[in-house]
Amino acid sequence: MNEITAIKARQFLVSFLKYLLLIFAAFVALVPIVSCVVTAFKTPEEYAATSVMTAPKSWLYFENFKTAWQQANMGHAFINSFLVLICVLAGSVLISSMLAYVLNRFQFPGNGLIRNLFMIATLIPGIATQVTVYQIMTALHLVNSLPGYIILMMGTDVITIYIFLQFFENLSVSLDESAILDGCSYFGVFFKILLPLLKPAIVTSAILKGVSTYNEYYMANLYLQDKTKYQVVSTSLYVFSGPMGSQYNYICAGVLITIIPALIIFLLCQDQIYSGMAAGAVKG
Repeated sequence: MNEITAIKARQFLVSFLKYLLLIFAAFVALVPIVSCVVTAFKTPEEYAATSVMTAPKSWLYFENFKTAWQQANMGHAFINSFLVLICVLAGSVLISSMLAYVLNRFQFPGNGLIRNLFMIATLIPGIATQVTVYQIMTALHLVNSLPGYIILMMGTDVITIYIFLQFFENLSVSLDESAILDGCSYFGVFFKILLPLLKPAIVTSAILKGVSTYNEYYMANLYLQDKTKYQVVSTSLYVFSGPMGSQYNYICAGVLITIIPALIIFLLCQDQIYSGMAAGAVKG
């Protein structure tokens, strides 16, 4: 009886610690969002006189959103971000899938070396290569250029390559052989047969690349130096930061505005997102 009681006590303690950890993680994740929402609806006087978590007197004060939209020129920023996002996703998915197709389906001298080099590249911090990358971008006259920023962000992520490699390993080579016997070229095999079967991998990689591109700030701030002409969503709110301090009531309002498109896309495409992520987990 004592042994059974000890086992139950141990199980209760493990469950208690597990749920306590989950509650703490949820608290850490929700506090910044709640404080952002609370600050976004405060008047300038309330923002200056109250604490971060003090609720505003009225939840119908939308002047902060109006000021953030107009002064940060967020309409132009959304257009630039949408253009960058579409081009980067299309280019990244196409380049990474074609590269994975070549590495998986063709055996040639250097195949293993290329895979190992991609693995080594993941060990190098991105910030350590910025001096060299900036010199190359400057030499090619791509600094302060929206096409240059798109090309830079279009660089294939190693994780995306391995996602497609895992999916190609689960696609039978007999599909390629049958198509080639019917007179299909290698390009036809890829675009007409294999690429449509990669939908789960495309969804998974597009989610990862899309989120990182939409939220990317460092590269946009470094390479898009003309903030009035080439600003994107992540850099548009920089106008409210200065040497005399930051106007966080406007910044928080702008942050909530930037969340709306991502939230709408998630609500409209959540079935495809969940199925793509689930299929990616199973295939991996």
